[in-house]
Amino acid sequence: MVTLVVATTIDPASINPANALLAMPGWSPGTSFKDIKSFVNQQVRVLQHNKSIIAEDDLDKRWEDVTGEFVDEVIFLSKHTAVSNRPALTVHPIGVPHLREGDALPQGGKPGWAAPPSPRIGPWLRRLKKMAESRNLVPEFEITLEGTHHGPVTSKPTMFVEIGSTEEYWKRQDAAQVVALLIWEGLGLGGGDAIGNWNRENDKNKVLLGIGGGHYAPRHMDIVLKGDVWVSHLLSGYSLPMEDPSQSKADSDAKNIGGTWKQAILAAYEATRLAFPGGDIMAHLDHKSFKSWQKNAITGFLSEQNIKVGKPNDFI
Repeated sequence: MVTLVVATTIDPASINPANALLAMPGWSPGTSFKDIKSFVNQQVRVLQHNKSIIAEDDLDKRWEDVTGEFVDEVIFLSKHTAVSNRPALTVHPIGVPHLREGDALPQGGKPGWAAPPSPRIGPWLRRLKKMAESRNLVPEFEITLEGTHHGPVTSKPTMFVEIGSTEEYWKRQDAAQVVALLIWEGLGLGGGDAIGNWNRENDKNKVLLGIGGGHYAPRHMDIVLKGDVWVSHLLSGYSLPMEDPSQSKADSDAKNIGGTWKQAILAAYEATRLAFPGGDIMAHLDHKSFKSWQKNAITGFLSEQNIKVGKPNDFI
C-alpha cells in the first residue's frame, strides 16, 4: 500500500513544500505517465503535474492502473485563498456533497460526492499547530481546519494541506518547510511512527462529523484541539442548503424541507464510514449557526438515520 502526495508545479504553495520534502533523504525517481513525474521513498510516492491541483481526477485509480500498486491514501498540497488575506496553514477533507447533477462545479469534484476523509486530519492538525508554534509562525499564521469543499475526485481517504492566503505567503519557504516536515514525520519517513493511522481496535475511536458553522469551523476545531478525537467531514452552513418552510406550505418536519442538505449529510456520513471502519461516528452540531427550525430538522433527520449526535464533552 502506498501514499500519494500530489503537487502541481504551477502553484508555489504546492511545489515548494514538495521540493522541501524531496530534499530530505531517501528519494529516487519513480514511474512517470502523461506528464506526471513521481518520486519514491519507502511507501510514499510524490507526484508532480503541471495542471490545476483540482483538475486531475482519479489519480488514485490511474496510479493503480499504471503501477499495480494499491493506493491507501492521497494528500494534496495546495494554496489557500481567503478574503481576509490572513496567512494560514490549513487542512481539510474534500467533496461537494451538496451539489446536484447539472450544478456548476467551480472547484472540481462531482455532484453529490464526498471523498473518504483522511484519518490523519485531526492528528495532523494538532501536530501542525505545535510545529508552527515551535518555529515562530504563530501567531502570524493561523492554524485551522476548513470545511469540506472542492475536488479533485478521489475514492481513497484524502486530505488537503494548504498555505494561505496571498502570493507573498504561498512563496514563504518557512511555511513550506513546516508542511514538508509535517508530511515527513506524519508518514513515518524519518524512522518514527506515522501519525494518524486508523486502527479500529483503538480505544480512542470517536470520530467527529461536523455539521454547521462557518468555513473555518471554529466550534468543531475547539473540540479537535482539546483531545484525541478523529475528524471526518465538516459541512459548513453553505454546504447544507435548506429551503425555509416559512416561504412555502411546508412545516419544519425534515421530510418537508427541501434542499440538498440531507443528501450532503448522507454522502459525508457514508464516506466517513469507509474511512473509519468500526469508528464511533458522532455528529457535532454548531447549534449557534442554525435557526430553530433548521436545528430541529437536522436533529430529526440524524435520528431517523441512526446517526448519533454528540455534545462537546462526548468527544473528549
